[in-house]
Amino acid sequence: MLINIEQLEWGLIIAVVLHGLGILAAIHAIMTARTAQGAIAWAILLSVFPYLTLPVYGVFGRGKFQGYVKARRAGDSQIDHIARALEKKLRLFRTRDEEDDPKYTALEELAEMPFTTHNDAKLLIDGDAAFAAIFAGIEQAKSYVIVQFFIIRDDQIGRELKDKLIRKAREGVRVYLLYDEIGSYALPKAYRRELAAAGVIDLPFRTSKGIRNRFQINFRNHRKIVIVDGETAYVGGLNVGDEYMGRSPVFGPWRDTHVEVRGPVVQAIQFAFLEDWYWATGSVPELDWTPRPAPEGNEAALCLASDPSDLMETCGLFFMQAINSARHRLWIASPYFVPDGALIHALQLAALRGVDVRIMLPAKPDHKMVYLAAFSYIAETELSGVKFYRYQPGFMHHKVLLVDDDLAAVGTANFDNRSIRLNFEITLIFADRGFAIETEKMLARDFELCLQTKSADFARRPFWFHFAVRVARLFAPVL
Repeated sequence: MLINIEQLEWGLIIAVVLHGLGILAAIHAIMTARTAQGAIAWAILLSVFPYLTLPVYGVFGRGKFQGYVKARRAGDSQIDHIARALEKKLRLFRTRDEEDDPKYTALEELAEMPFTTHNDAKLLIDGDAAFAAIFAGIEQAKSYVIVQFFIIRDDQIGRELKDKLIRKAREGVRVYLLYDEIGSYALPKAYRRELAAAGVIDLPFRTSKGIRNRFQINFRNHRKIVIVDGETAYVGGLNVGDEYMGRSPVFGPWRDTHVEVRGPVVQAIQFAFLEDWYWATGSVPELDWTPRPAPEGNEAALCLASDPSDLMETCGLFFMQAINSARHRLWIASPYFVPDGALIHALQLAALRGVDVRIMLPAKPDHKMVYLAAFSYIAETELSGVKFYRYQPGFMHHKVLLVDDDLAAVGTANFDNRSIRLNFEITLIFADRGFAIETEKMLARDFELCLQTKSADFARRPFWFHFAVRVARLFAPVL
């Protein structure tokens, strides 16, 4: 009997302690959560069910990247000097059009870098074209190669990349390789040992670096960047894996888009990599910081790097600015569509203004919860005129945005909460009619391979599907 009383006392003590910790964590969530919905959800769960939700909150509850502060904000003299000098140089390539137009000024303020002209941009449609261009660029490297991906796999395309980096390193070219620790968790040590033996400097981007951040694994470095000699850059939706080449029997043909750029904007892309490299290593590699006009082309381009340490929600504000500036066309291609209420309202208002608002999504899911949540927005936005399309031939993964006839964006950011608030992303924005026309042609071909999804189609689904969609929508803040 005495043992049972002691056990009861210890059980009560543990319960009181856990509930106390739950209340403290709830207060922390209320003070730090980026959205009211997220704060309410965490506060209720932590207060009522601390036994289950405390460890979950420890991993997924942070809305800011703890410990990562952009180097120019941290005041590191070397990085700060590069940032100030680069911005000054890039402003020499700025045009009066971008200088006078408020919509471009807002984007420049978000990017903390100016639009630049004398850039040459080329769309790389799907994996074969993208990796052919990337590998050709690496082959031409004379000084250094920068490679950064969210996912790198040890498969056919992954080994092709490894072999090319090893060959360049043995030629005396400096090779810097950075990959996300979670996205590339399956990358074997043998792969890395081969790179290191050839002189490639390869490192994981660890969001869990440091004692305070040990369980901080909810953030991802989702950027995909390749830079050759500070002159040519490749950015887009493709990771390094055979499925991205259309070799997956599950997903079939893989629809994705990268962009190859030359010109001053390459330096801004390179600075985004530098900040990530500095977090991973604490060092500054020797890179070329001289912006040069492209031999051909005169596109105005801007590099928008966003991450969870930003003081403002850079990625979300970019989407909002793009939607609000649309006058007759707004086409969005994104594999994941889980926006917050403000963006939904902006899309509805754009459609009510008479803008042709089209959202292209995949017909095949790779993340069930995200796939289901997207259905909940159809009925909500259909009355205003927003149209949804599902890409049929295979999995659609590219992240492309087209506004009217003069602004297009290609990058790594999806139209969801994770990209807006939790991921490190990079988007290239082109204020150029010629590039916008090429983007329009590409997306028009894609829409021909889509089926429009309407609320009537969704209404015919069984009850369990409707219930699953509503449950998935509840998790929207953390998807």
